[in-house]
Amino acid sequence: MQELLGAFKQWLTEEGKSPKTIESYVGDVEGFQKYLTEKAVDTSQPLSRFSFVRYKQHLLDNEYAIATINKKINSLKVYNDFLQKKGIVSESYIQLKRDRVQIAAGSEQIVTALSEEQVEKLLFYLEDHTKVSQRNKLIAYLLLYTGVRVSELVSIKLSDIDYLASTLTVRGKGGKIREISLRQDVVHLIRSYVKEERVKSKFKDSEYLLLSQRAPKVHRYAIRDWLANISKELGFKLHPHLFRHTFCTRLLKKGVDLTTVSKLAGHSTVNMTAKFYIQTTRQEKMDAVQLL
Repeated sequence: MQELLGAFKQWLTEEGKSPKTIESYVGDVEGFQKYLTEKAVDTSQPLSRFSFVRYKQHLLDNEYAIATINKKINSLKVYNDFLQKKGIVSESYIQLKRDRVQIAAGSEQIVTALSEEQVEKLLFYLEDHTKVSQRNKLIAYLLLYTGVRVSELVSIKLSDIDYLASTLTVRGKGGKIREISLRQDVVHLIRSYVKEERVKSKFKDSEYLLLSQRAPKVHRYAIRDWLANISKELGFKLHPHLFRHTFCTRLLKKGVDLTTVSKLAGHSTVNMTAKFYIQTTRQEKMDAVQLL
């Protein structure tokens, strides 16, 4: 499987895909392969309609975000194309129009965000230093209070932080650069982590802010795994993009104008912000009807 994954990565490179896109596709295929191994599905067949349908149902049963499921489906479709072009499989097992999870406009699952009660519970949990390291607390605060994508988070460099102006420079999709103001508690956390925990790392000379025990840069999958682990203790599911939804939704609910939220999120248009980050929950709909 590893040889096949390496060939897939090489093929994506030859196709001109960006490093982040390649990392995303390969990571999703790795997740699929891990599922096949754990469920004792025939691993001699790299992809089949049967294994794909079972994996999709597994994602649905485990309540992955719809956007996450559709992203993984898209990655597997690209993988299917690769296998077909290389003559490893003879069929196209995945059709995006048929297989992507469809959500009706106005349904509750278009965007999910943490409630204020869940945010408070998370913040309280992060104060337990016996369970949460300074680095992981900083990761949660940066996700919650800057709305950065996880790919942007792991790429933050020490030079991207302006302590005097309390700002963070973020390099987003397509190389677009945006500046995000930092709350003072976030700035304090960054200082504490850099001076007290990060300085003890063997990778302390790395240009990146967030370090791993085994590498000069934390991997986004390590962040996903940590959030999945603490989800069990908190009693609600956490994943990196949920924080982005929460960041935008909270700002809008607090009266911040759509244009400002769009710029902070790094969206190409205000319409994208309006489409994906204005959340109407089931409870809010019920409360609205009660007003009649």
